[in-house]
Amino acid sequence: MSNASKIQFYPPKGEYITFENEEDYGDRGRSWGLFGKTPKKQFWYKSASSQSLVTIIGYEEYRNLNVLVVEFEDGSLSCIHPSYLKEMQGSNFGKEIVVEDAEGLEEGAPIVEASETKPAGEKAAKAPKAPKAPKAPKKQAEKKEKVELPLDKVKFTAKVKEFTTKPNPFSDNDDEILLLEEVAIVGDAPLAIGDAWCGYSNTLKGFGLEVGDILSFEGKVVDKKFNKEILYKVNNPSKLTKSN
Repeated sequence: MSNASKIQFYPPKGEYITFENEEDYGDRGRSWGLFGKTPKKQFWYKSASSQSLVTIIGYEEYRNLNVLVVEFEDGSLSCIHPSYLKEMQGSNFGKEIVVEDAEGLEEGAPIVEASETKPAGEKAAKAPKAPKAPKAPKKQAEKKEKVELPLDKVKFTAKVKEFTTKPNPFSDNDDEILLLEEVAIVGDAPLAIGDAWCGYSNTLKGFGLEVGDILSFEGKVVDKKFNKEILYKVNNPSKLTKSN
């Protein structure tokens, strides 16, 4: 059952651009980082208390920025940025808000059922507050050990982990990113790198990569983090071959 009645809508202003055909939809969806080789038809549109299935029926252009137009199952329309719609597909999206609200409740506060409501004029007895449990000491995050990276171009093997985007402060459009896992340097001086990232260039798009593909390529790895977990970037991957 749709929960669209609980969602705030941002309908398109006037006319919006529709897709020319399935191929146009697939090309644009991949450029927005919403799916890999196989186009995805339906997406979750979530809030802290509800979620609904939507389909992308078009988009608006504003200063070189694309804003999606999605349709709910009841026919309602709303606009949303591609990166935000992609974020909504995560299993934890919306739960953070609920958890924060729950943590704001006073520990040990009495809960009064409707059947326990006192008659008018009669004061309810206050239940004693339960003592607060001592907070567990926070665990200090373990720092990943840096590896000594080669200075020259080397041969790699890796596995496609995810397609995503990265904000570009010099452009209205986000940069498309390819996340890799099980990255390893092979050859005379083998070295396990772990996770890494690289720009998802038009050249890489031409290989029709999908999550789970095993890659072999040449490139140069540098110390440039994508986030706290992914610390290394592969520059200018070339001579790429893939297998499933």
